[in-house]
Amino acid sequence: MAQRRADILQDKIEEMIVSGTVRPGARLDEVSLATRFGVSRTPIREALLTLAAAGLIELRPHRGAIVSQFSEGRLAEMVEVMAEFEAICARRAALHAGSAALNAVRESLARCASVAATGDRNAYYYENEALHEAIDAASMNAFLSEQTRALRRRVKPYRRIQLRVSGRLETSMSEHEAIVAAIEAGDAEAASAAMLHHVRVQGDHFNEIYNDATASDPELAMAAVSGRARQAG
Repeated sequence: MAQRRADILQDKIEEMIVSGTVRPGARLDEVSLATRFGVSRTPIREALLTLAAAGLIELRPHRGAIVSQFSEGRLAEMVEVMAEFEAICARRAALHAGSAALNAVRESLARCASVAATGDRNAYYYENEALHEAIDAASMNAFLSEQTRALRRRVKPYRRIQLRVSGRLETSMSEHEAIVAAIEAGDAEAASAAMLHHVRVQGDHFNEIYNDATASDPELAMAAVSGRARQAG
């Protein structure tokens, strides 16, 4: 699927945040970012506005864009709430999705499986996002879908961390298959429970996931130390 330039830049800036290239509380300079990515300031500004709307950065007078600071506990709380939203989406999809919506979910699951087989974690992340959005749509409740997507966008860059943990991609794929199977079977409770587990594990075990990821990624480790130092201060 083709992405707009601002969307691509948004993803790149998100990756800078989650990798520790820019730290929580750091300033994101439009001119520097435009030079870094070889673009004009217009798509950079558009990307930053989107990130600000999602709560990932703050736009402050006279300082510009500042990377938001979330503690690990705060992120875990956000993921817990998101898990409940997504579980409702899965439950409603099992009860209300029509044939077109179900086909969209199946097709998205197939793309996830195809990418998972290659081991490409970055590509899998985007297909994973598309599958969750297909299930949102299958809930047949536009307001619920909008609210779920808004919260998902807010934690989006941090959720990427989990896929850096050894074996998580394969486990995620198995969980997706269980969710979709329950939706196809019209089993609302099983769909809800499977989705709740799938998303909640990122919050319940966020510290373990974060520590495992940072242990194998020096840049993430530096970001973790920097973030904890700020929280302690």
